[in-house]
Amino acid sequence: MSGHKSGGGAPQPSELQRGLPMVAKWDPEALAREKAMLAELEKSGLCARLVAYSKKMGPGWMQSALTLGSGSFFSSFFAGAMLGYSLLWVQPLGMLLGVIMFMAIAYQTLSTGVRPFAAMRRYVHPAVAWAWALTSLAATVIWHFPQYSCGGTAAADLAEHFGWAGAGKLVGARLFFGLVMLAVCVAVTWLYGSGSRGLKLFDRLIKLMVAVIVLSFMLVVIRTGVRWQALWEGLTRFRMPSDKTGIEVMMGGLSAAVGINMTFLFPYTLLARGWGREHRGLAKFDLVLGMWLPFVLATGFLVMAAANTLYNPANPVTSKLGPDKAAQVLSAAAGPVVGRIIFDLGVLAMVISSIVLHMLVAAFIVCEIFGIEPTGWRYRLTSLIPIPGVLGTVVQFPFWLPVVTSGICFVFLPIAYIAFFLLHNRRDYLGADKPTGARAWAWNIAMLIAIGVVTSYAAWWLIEIGLPKLLGS
Repeated sequence: MSGHKSGGGAPQPSELQRGLPMVAKWDPEALAREKAMLAELEKSGLCARLVAYSKKMGPGWMQSALTLGSGSFFSSFFAGAMLGYSLLWVQPLGMLLGVIMFMAIAYQTLSTGVRPFAAMRRYVHPAVAWAWALTSLAATVIWHFPQYSCGGTAAADLAEHFGWAGAGKLVGARLFFGLVMLAVCVAVTWLYGSGSRGLKLFDRLIKLMVAVIVLSFMLVVIRTGVRWQALWEGLTRFRMPSDKTGIEVMMGGLSAAVGINMTFLFPYTLLARGWGREHRGLAKFDLVLGMWLPFVLATGFLVMAAANTLYNPANPVTSKLGPDKAAQVLSAAAGPVVGRIIFDLGVLAMVISSIVLHMLVAAFIVCEIFGIEPTGWRYRLTSLIPIPGVLGTVVQFPFWLPVVTSGICFVFLPIAYIAFFLLHNRRDYLGADKPTGARAWAWNIAMLIAIGVVTSYAAWWLIEIGLPKLLGS
């Protein structure tokens, strides 16, 4: 429903778009019971709340599934192969900064019930809201290609292991793997808009895929061994690389933690589930245990697996390895079952979960732009927008396309963060829920640190990588 306009043309706060007609329409009685239970939980102790929260998580796990894709794989594995355990601190810090901003986004969304696109148009600027939505959509479509490329490579490596010689070099075979992944991802994505039962099944499948990712890479690390002293130092000494390539690897790890499309997906998944003020504590818990922890474990295990098998200070790795080469190296160290089969399955779960969430966020963005209810056949059609990415299994898209898109998205992520920072300090938006006093200072300092880090990365990336590549230097 579009808000009516005043004489000045701006939608009034009370008339902004609120909520999403999904769970609230499909199962209002269950949602009412859940809200009553959470409200009653506020009177209980911390342990009782945490136990109850663990059974209700969902949106945080979806953020893990979205960010644990090909970008996380390459940045983590290359970091371990090139620099050993020394950059283990990067992913936890990068995701922590993301969690800070996502907690603020959750607080705003759950306190007001207002859709962030409408809130940003009204209280920041329409141009910022549109740029946020369109760059999120562009990032989703472009970043879809490398997911299929990475997944197709892992699938071909599995096929070769089981006797399909040369599968990785056959265009038809790679396209077949891509089409199978596409069929699986479409089936899972369409569950989300199909009703209350479909959404619950979607949640379970996403959690299962994230669990497969973490457990697969954990088994590889167990087989290749853990260097406990190096692990401790890698997490606590915050060592900085001394050369440009090492800094690029470190900054890439920070950027892989949060993408701009995640800032769009998260608040809309909260609204889709009908969450409100009663869910604010649950949302924080979900972000820590559903988003931060799985991401840190999966990427940390990847760094350690690469460091255990490839790191050699005397002869450092200087080029990124695909999942097929990585699996072959790990197979020699951990055995063909854990080092190759389980590792490849972990990579496949990684990219499939990311592809599903790419399709979901594309649907949310397009439905929001055109005022479409994100259910039924219209939702299904909008979720198919990124599917040209399946061609990533067989073709190399123009080199300048991901460079330009990544540059725009990296530059705009700080602007999106700043927009949410401004919203967090608008009394006419949050009303009595606007933080004051020490709470306001704590929120603002934490958010400004996150903004400062991503802004520094955006500036560094543009100067050192984006512009030189675009200019051919």
